[in-house]
Amino acid sequence: MEELFIAPEATILDSMKKLDETGQRILFVAPQGKLQAVLTDGDLRKFLLRGGTLEDPVSKAANYSPKSLPVSERGRARSLMKEYGIDAVPILDRSGVITDIVFAHGLDIDNRKQAPIPVVMMAGGLGTRLYPYTKILPKPLIPVGEHPISELIIDRFRDFGCRRVIMIVNYKKNMIKSYFGDLETDYTVEFADETEFLGTGGGLCLLKGKMDSTFFFTNCDTLLDVDFGDVYAYHKHQGNLITMICAFKHYTVPYGVVDLGPDGSIAAMREKPELNFLTNTGVYVVEPRVVEEMRDGEKIGFPDVIERYRAAGEKVGIYPINESCWMDMGQMEELEKMRRKLEEQT
Repeated sequence: MEELFIAPEATILDSMKKLDETGQRILFVAPQGKLQAVLTDGDLRKFLLRGGTLEDPVSKAANYSPKSLPVSERGRARSLMKEYGIDAVPILDRSGVITDIVFAHGLDIDNRKQAPIPVVMMAGGLGTRLYPYTKILPKPLIPVGEHPISELIIDRFRDFGCRRVIMIVNYKKNMIKSYFGDLETDYTVEFADETEFLGTGGGLCLLKGKMDSTFFFTNCDTLLDVDFGDVYAYHKHQGNLITMICAFKHYTVPYGVVDLGPDGSIAAMREKPELNFLTNTGVYVVEPRVVEEMRDGEKIGFPDVIERYRAAGEKVGIYPINESCWMDMGQMEELEKMRRKLEEQT
């Protein structure tokens, strides 16, 4: 239980690392075990979007009015989590010390918001980074465990009410169509055929006249462990044309870094510096106007589409998530990492 405790003076970056290590979505500020505050991944996201930094102390982002129950009322944990839409309730003794924590996932409680909107999946690429696997199978059908990655991605969206899936296909498209044609599902799969490779954004022009609502737009090799209902609600609340889901990455350079000064001198030296940055996961929430405004036959990446709108003054934004919530299958070493992570979750 103490693994979920964090000091109020710890940094936001420290808390993100701790959330990644524990696999949970909540930490407790509890000096000597006494509950003072809680810090969830949602609290972190809101704090960073307000302009907070990774070097700020946890105390600036934590909720100092947390929900809790005394030991004698432990039986109310389920109803309390349902009432307030929270994922965990700390159980306190008479002196306020945490004696136990009840988690929603242990009580079969689903507090997720729904997002019953379509999902558009870019599934037509060659998958060159996964060669030679993709010489035999198209990337969407490469198995991760017992199921292909595209099916796992769709299942995540389905859990949030998404029942219409449109796949933009090209390379080995008949194999993809055959697989999903034989699959018994509670969602529908439609296909849009690319006759030439149009990039990660250009294929959207094939959907003109077919999209009349906000939709999720995803590539076929990224699995996110996020609340898509909350992502959709955030997108609508912000009034964004496009919302990009981004993951915070923490990377330690494995070498000493030297900055070059004038005339070949050394300006500075840093031993194994640490870098923190946001990176695009390749999953977005998009308004249908974007589809209608795509140029027919244009070869373009979706980040370039976003940049075009941003330069024109349109409202585009990000929804940040922790690095541990992002599993990327686009590279061979990440494929094995994803397999191991999914095995741990089952």
